[in-house]
Amino acid sequence: MNLEQDFNQQLLHLETRRHFFKRCSMGLGSVALASLMNGEATAATFNPTLPRPPQHAGKAKAVIYLFMAGGPSQLELFEDKPKLRELNGKPAPADFMKDKQFAFLKADALLLGSRRTFGQYGQSGAALSELFPHHQKIVDDVCFVRGMTTNVFNHGPAKIFINTGAPQPGRPSMGSWVSYGIGSESHNLPAFVVLQSGPRGPRAGATLWSSGFLPTTHQGVPFRGKGDPILNLSNPPGIDDKRQRQFFDVVRDLNQGHLNAVGDPEIATRIAAYEMAYRMQSSAPELMDLSGESKATMDLYGPDAAQPSFARNCILARRLVERGARFVQLYHTNWDSHGGPGETLEKDLEKVAMDVDQASAALILDLKQRGLLDDTLVIWGGEFGRTPMGEPRKTTGRDHHIEAFTVWLAGGGTKPGISIGKTDDLGYSVIEEKTHVHDLQATVLHLLGLDHEKLTFRFQGRDFRLTDVHGKVIEKILA
Repeated sequence: MNLEQDFNQQLLHLETRRHFFKRCSMGLGSVALASLMNGEATAATFNPTLPRPPQHAGKAKAVIYLFMAGGPSQLELFEDKPKLRELNGKPAPADFMKDKQFAFLKADALLLGSRRTFGQYGQSGAALSELFPHHQKIVDDVCFVRGMTTNVFNHGPAKIFINTGAPQPGRPSMGSWVSYGIGSESHNLPAFVVLQSGPRGPRAGATLWSSGFLPTTHQGVPFRGKGDPILNLSNPPGIDDKRQRQFFDVVRDLNQGHLNAVGDPEIATRIAAYEMAYRMQSSAPELMDLSGESKATMDLYGPDAAQPSFARNCILARRLVERGARFVQLYHTNWDSHGGPGETLEKDLEKVAMDVDQASAALILDLKQRGLLDDTLVIWGGEFGRTPMGEPRKTTGRDHHIEAFTVWLAGGGTKPGISIGKTDDLGYSVIEEKTHVHDLQATVLHLLGLDHEKLTFRFQGRDFRLTDVHGKVIEKILA
């Protein structure tokens, strides 16, 4: 039996089931559904993709999260520490190591001063290293949070923590909470899209964009860099659009009958997923086709923009928010600068910084000139920072550091051209305006019009939220 004959047989089987189900689901099923809705549920209850009003007036409509997987070194990028250079090679203070947790450092760790040249740029006088020349153009458009802290010192759990608010897998990611809270303005594309670049995927993988216990329609959808954006998106040979639509209609009716009978929201998710898949057969290829972008735009993002890369993903992120996507997350590896092969603070850090510098700056400039930056929040950062102490391998690198690191935010209601947070002379601890991961999460939700204490979901007998029982909005960075 060939593919077309098999399709016909499956379609006939589904049609038979549909007619049977229609007869069986009348009566009590309708009563059950009416009881479930109780006159109060809106259309969004059974169409989880519809936009929903925010809890308060938010400045941002969408988020683009540029996630630097591996922990970028703030001491080579954003934090100029002359005292650390002066003490290079000296033993670290005893209290740096006592009762602290590190992935690899030993008690005899030595201080490591940065070899990078720093300058101050823009009217704000923001500090940047030579590794980020293109960032010099946007320092007055972004807000640097230099006093970030986190709880978890290993990559996978730390990535899960900053994305979901807990170090264990199973909780919904930030993008899923946003989709659940305010839905999507896109009819033809997912609310939450994930784009990846670099030599490998991020540690912890799909748990980083999982919907956890939320309905699965809120899960992040990874798009591929070439070919079909999603595997099996195109019709098989011999199946035209009319026959594909017929198949989806039959499946929709079967699922709708089941939904009417039992009221399970996951069935509504299934219906929405089939319909979205059908619409994406035209919308996703159009999204990925950059032939309509001007030469000036492609040049702005750099030479890598014409091929699968972080730069190309930045353009796709802008195109996604233009089309109503709510949360777009870009993962780029590898920022893990331990000092071993492929992880040196010299050539390897230079390469990964070059991968993202121009495109990150271009995204801000592009959004700004199109009038999109005011209501698009852009976040740049990783899961933690790097230690002021060196980690001796074949070449010297830095270990994971949870006590202090830097992220920046732009647009979406944040205050441009400022820096908050200050670390000590060696870059070890935050001494002014400490900011926790939960505070960042609370602030992102606030900018979107969501109260992190009220955006909850009842699961296994308790109300869960992104920030658990922690977090406060970072008021100083709000415009």
